[in-house]
Amino acid sequence: MEATAGDRIIIRGHRVGEPDRDGRIVEVRGPGGSPPYVVRWEDDGHEGLLFPGTDAVIRHVPHEAGGDPQQQRRS
Repeated sequence: MEATAGDRIIIRGHRVGEPDRDGRIVEVRGPGGSPPYVVRWEDDGHEGLLFPGTDAVIRHVPHEAGGDPQQQRRS
């Protein structure tokens, strides 16, 4: 799994009727875009450290040249 700051992450519901959880990756802490990620969740605005499992999907968002300064924040 590989992501950059600004990408979306979706965690699929685990039970019938349970909604998916959607968030924005605000920081990548692993080398080369790998986990863990700091994610801001859309439903409640909470930020937390995430080690995504097999139920996670990354939606890549186009980024401007030069990279995202938030991604470099803790490098």
